[in-house]
Amino acid sequence: MHDLVIREALLFDGTGAPGYVGDLAVSGDRIAAVGRDVGRGRREIAADGLALCPGIIDTHTHYDAQITWDPGLTPSPGLGVTTVVIGNCGFAIAPCRPDDRDLTMRNLTHVEGMSLDVLRAGIRWDFETFPEYLDAIARTATVPNVAAFIGHSPVRTWVMGEDATRRAASAEEIAAMRALVLEALRAGAIGFATSTAGQHNGEGGVPMPSRLADEAEMRALNGALGEAGRGLFMLTKGSHTTIAFLESLAAESGRPVMIAALLHNSTRPQQTFDELDAIAAAQDRGRRLFGQVSCCPLTNDFTLWSAYPFEGLAAWLPAMQAEGEALRAVYADPEFRARVKAELDHPAGVRLFNGEWDKLRLLEVARPENRNLEGRTVADLAAAAGRHPLDWMLDFSLAEGLDTLYTAVLLNSDEEAVGRMLRHPYASIALSDAGAHLTFFCDAGFGLHLLGHWVRERAAMPIEEAVWQLSGRPAEIYGIRDRGRLAPGMAADLLLFDPASVGRGPPQRVHDLPSGAPRLVTPARGVHGVWVNGVQVADAGGPIDDDARPGRLLRDFAA
Repeated sequence: MHDLVIREALLFDGTGAPGYVGDLAVSGDRIAAVGRDVGRGRREIAADGLALCPGIIDTHTHYDAQITWDPGLTPSPGLGVTTVVIGNCGFAIAPCRPDDRDLTMRNLTHVEGMSLDVLRAGIRWDFETFPEYLDAIARTATVPNVAAFIGHSPVRTWVMGEDATRRAASAEEIAAMRALVLEALRAGAIGFATSTAGQHNGEGGVPMPSRLADEAEMRALNGALGEAGRGLFMLTKGSHTTIAFLESLAAESGRPVMIAALLHNSTRPQQTFDELDAIAAAQDRGRRLFGQVSCCPLTNDFTLWSAYPFEGLAAWLPAMQAEGEALRAVYADPEFRARVKAELDHPAGVRLFNGEWDKLRLLEVARPENRNLEGRTVADLAAAAGRHPLDWMLDFSLAEGLDTLYTAVLLNSDEEAVGRMLRHPYASIALSDAGAHLTFFCDAGFGLHLLGHWVRERAAMPIEEAVWQLSGRPAEIYGIRDRGRLAPGMAADLLLFDPASVGRGPPQRVHDLPSGAPRLVTPARGVHGVWVNGVQVADAGGPIDDDARPGRLLRDFAA
């Protein structure tokens, strides 16, 4: 007798094939049978036409710190996610020597929008090397399955110390870094992750270490993947990094290259499509390049105490280096304002904010007398005052003690263009950033948004294609064995949902982080069950709090 049988479900197997009504049986942690006459189960669920598919594989998360204090990796499992990949962009916390821990945490407060108090109170530093970090995860056990990239920035810091953010590496230092990457791959890393993106800055606006790497360093570390014969090269692309260069890396190592973050910019509407077409041309030449795209509009809630959307501007650097009264003085400085305005007058392809003031809205004011302004755009408010939007925003925020809360729709706001991106043959849908930017946004429910908004409401793709994008496709690209499909012998990672109501709810602010700090979460809609390795971790009421940690640390990946 099977442990579980789900009957009369609309089965989507994760291959892209159309759905069909049938049963699925689970024995232990594996799918035992799919179809008709699968036998009896100790527990049986009548799906009555609900859809059943493989659990969502979220390949772009930043749970590297959170995993040390929250093995549940909330809110992802309740949103249908059964496997997460951490360490993206190279912003990991291992390897890390004790003397570098505070620097690592301070950098994460800027590049990933994390609270320093939360990191200091929450991170359990029971490791130094990357293999020790993996072992610590395995000892703790988690709710979802976890795979981890070895990250460029911590590798660079381990080898170069404070010089990691100051200069190019020597040949000896590059060799030492390559040895660390090889060690990590052999210990079970899913690949190597890095970033050249201009908005990726650490404390005080100092570039994250990976941004100082030259071509020789990138080629050497990519070469470790070829030497190991395993792993994926993941890069968040800056403006000076070309698709041609990334194709050459794929040619040298023979390994897949995942290029993030391909988001649509309305001020340069063709750029992302040009990059996706270049990726397609590389694929035609036999290179395994993929473009990571998002099905969500990129939004940020922020105050000018930490104005992350503006930190990709070179002219904003003085604000990143200042605190308290010094920060107020920067914002009041006419020369600072003039430099920011001049830079915004020149559109760029990869920065977050591009002068679209009509997409920046007053979310919450600090003074009661200003409450009537909430909900209006900065563009409208500035026009009514006869002022430049930057001047209006800075002066208004200064008058409110910099506590004014804004919300900005930064990228991916053109839904027709985003729909075209999602359907590109070499686009991989991800970029949830789950675990990071906790006070700015929460896209951990990206998969439910794809199924609800893009499949049901906009009919941008058939549901079987969306399920494939969320399960079978990432499993194939990343070499994740035994997951991403409904078939006998595969891991019983499952998502049961109602296609008529599936989606993500509005963001909610909760105070459940270490030290009581707040974060944004989004509730699931239309989810009726989530199973990880055969153990149910969520039902129609949300996550099941029974201390079950069925997740596995994934270390063995297909070549």
